[in-house]
Amino acid sequence: MDFKEVHLKQQGFFLTNQTKDVDYRKNQLKKLKELLKANEQKLFDAIYEDSGKSEFETYLTELSLLYHEISLFEKKLKSWSKPRRVWTDIANMPARSYIIPEPLGVTLVIGAWNYPYLLSLHPAACAIAAGNTVMLKPSELPSNTARVMTELINTNFPAELLHVVEGGVKETTELLELKFDKIFFTGSTNVGRIVYQAAAKHLTPVTLELGGKSPTFVFADCNLAMTAKRLVWAKFINAGQTCVAPDYVLVEKSIETKFLEALKLEIEKYHADRKDIGENYLRIINERNFDRLCRLIDPAKVYCGGYTDKAKRFIAPTVMNKVTFDDAVMQEEIFGPILPVIPFTNLDEAVKTVKDRPKPLSCYVYSKDKKRIKKILHEISFGGGAVNDSIMHLSNSNLPFGGVGASGMGSYHGKAGFDTFTHYKSIVDKPFWIEPNLKYPPYKKYKLKLIKWILG
Repeated sequence: MDFKEVHLKQQGFFLTNQTKDVDYRKNQLKKLKELLKANEQKLFDAIYEDSGKSEFETYLTELSLLYHEISLFEKKLKSWSKPRRVWTDIANMPARSYIIPEPLGVTLVIGAWNYPYLLSLHPAACAIAAGNTVMLKPSELPSNTARVMTELINTNFPAELLHVVEGGVKETTELLELKFDKIFFTGSTNVGRIVYQAAAKHLTPVTLELGGKSPTFVFADCNLAMTAKRLVWAKFINAGQTCVAPDYVLVEKSIETKFLEALKLEIEKYHADRKDIGENYLRIINERNFDRLCRLIDPAKVYCGGYTDKAKRFIAPTVMNKVTFDDAVMQEEIFGPILPVIPFTNLDEAVKTVKDRPKPLSCYVYSKDKKRIKKILHEISFGGGAVNDSIMHLSNSNLPFGGVGASGMGSYHGKAGFDTFTHYKSIVDKPFWIEPNLKYPPYKKYKLKLIKWILG
């Protein structure tokens, strides 16, 4: 079916008000979860073929989070969708005031390739939970995962509610020419600008989940072994192809050598002498990104790792030291298994260096010193982060997930996901039995005096 025809069908279906029924939404979400669970092996096989991602990692980093969010929607949807009473100000008394949550309409979700199931189906589930229809455009780079999502969804859901559109830049460009009531995009900052410009033509609200160079501060008072353990896992899961992965580390100079040794030791526990993908590691998504990452590796600054195999699109977990902010690896978001380490002695200067750059999606700090932690959390603007851990904040549905500035706008996860696809309509509901004459002509000085007393 032509996606322009689907777009028209979704517009018509939304106007029937069927998606505003809470039970209908819950049934569709339940159906989606059951469909995914019944076809998990297909999902596992497709993503392994695309990137070598194991069943364990796929379930841990994608499906489990998706199931959790859908279950939360099923549990909370009724209460979230109810009109909410608010206090009526004195100028409107007597009256009732309340806010009605309502869906926005026909939505477009453009997913990303690095977590193809989670970053496509999660925002789609948020949109359905809020009562919208969804046209879903997954990334074409992991072609097998795109195909399996298309097969499962387009044969089990009515196109007027949820439909997957396959394709690349051409199809995405044509989709963006259509008028949607909401666009949700996950991807690079450069493409995010294109999406934002296209949406502006129709005054369509947009949520942009982008990226950036997320810093990590490591201080001498941290638990070094645990810091290395958590950092290595967070950096090299998904072969570093994670938008909230630690992009680089600013380490206190006094422990630089010990920190580098701890990183190497931790990497060797899981990736020692590894020359290929396996249960704990996967390949780079395509040759273009492989070549880009290889250009960021300066052999003279490799502390450990550095091994690459183009035929397998394999890059070993790599730590670089003696790095400066002028190096190529510090000029763009890495989005791969390369971790630059930069020592610092003056925290104020280190913080200023981060603040002088575009606002990152995440920031992490490893320390026991509450004063230092507070300084970083309060002085540096970033989307979200963690203290003495990395990337785990995105697993908590109570924490809105999103960027700021160049790293994105808007947020989702949990209630925030419902909110991002919802308009909150404000209502004042007055009776007929009384109407003070204070606001009506003729305007008199005593009226003005009384209004100033009441409202001032």
